[in-house]
Amino acid sequence: MQKPLGNEYPQNKYFSYYIEQVDYQNVIKALMVNKDVVINLYKSLTEEQKNFRYEVGKWSPKEILGHLTDTERIFGYRALCIARGEKQSLPSFDENDYANAAQFSLQNFESLLEQYRLVREGSLALFSTFTDEVASQIGMANGNPVSAKALIWMIAGHEIHHLRVLKERYNIG
Repeated sequence: MQKPLGNEYPQNKYFSYYIEQVDYQNVIKALMVNKDVVINLYKSLTEEQKNFRYEVGKWSPKEILGHLTDTERIFGYRALCIARGEKQSLPSFDENDYANAAQFSLQNFESLLEQYRLVREGSLALFSTFTDEVASQIGMANGNPVSAKALIWMIAGHEIHHLRVLKERYNIG
């Protein structure tokens, strides 16, 4: 699945930034490779590293893992809806509200990692069935026109962004 064209997503700092983070020509390959990177990285963390916060109010790596999973669920749902021809505008979400409600820091780490793996495998199974035509369908999400393909690239780029944050601010990776 090729990179989305500029008219397939809003030209704002979030969409453009995340999509530009993906170095692969094929987003399915990026998602497959990053799944292994994330799982291996998180399996290598100590309890202290999983719960470390580089600043008060910032998420721990454990909470970032939950956030990555929730975001993939939401963007994947949006991509599915748009690929299936949904005409209704799909709602936005506030990642901080979702993280607070989820209480990832209180959840079992192994369960969070398994949820991540299962969500990614489900995403890969779904997205690999999308033809170029289906992936290029445009719908509305968060009040903006966006293609299913752009949402898939955003999942990959969002994850790459957080892997970079883990490396730069948490000294992990």
